Amino acid sequence: MTIKVGDRIPSATLRHMTADGIDELSTEAFFKGKRVALFGLPGAYTPTCSAQHLPGFVANADQLKAKGVDAIACVSVNDAFVMDAWGKNQNVGDKVMMLADGSAELTRALGLDLDLGARGLGVRSKRYSMLVDDGVVTALHLEDGTGLSVSDAETLLRDL
Repeated sequence: MTIKVGDRIPSATLRHMTADGIDELSTEAFFKGKRVALFGLPGAYTPTCSAQHLPGFVANADQLKAKGVDAIACVSVNDAFVMDAWGKNQNVGDKVMMLADGSAELTRALGLDLDLGARGLGVRSKRYSMLVDDGVVTALHLEDGTGLSVSDAETLLRDL
C-alpha cells in the first residue's frame, strides 16, 4: 500500500556518511519533532536526478528553510558511499542530507518501490517529494513515471 497524506512514516533504518564513516539513522529519530522536505528518486547519477531533481532542492534549500523546513533529505536505493560521492559531485554541502536506502527498506515500506529489473537497474524508488511534520506526511507529490513534473522543490515551496 502506498503512503498517503496523514500517514506516519514507517519504521526503517537509513544510512548516511559522516566524518567518522557510515552512520545508521532510524526514521523515528530523524523525523521526530522536525518538519522535513523529503524527496526520493530512482538513482544517484541518473540523468533527471542529477540534472534537475537534486539540483532543484539544493537551489531552493534556503527558501524551503525560510518557510519552516528544518531539514531537506534525498533518499535513494543506493549505498551510503554512492550517496556521499553523488552529494559531493553535486555540491550539496549541508543543504541536503543524502540518505541511503540500500536495501530499499524504507522505499518498500512506503509502497514506493519501482521494479526496473528489465532495464538492468533492479529495485529502485519511484520519484516523489513530501513534507513530513513530526513523522506525519502532510503533503505528497508522486510522479506517474520517472520524469519530473510534480515532485520538484518548487511544488513543495507552494505547499508551505
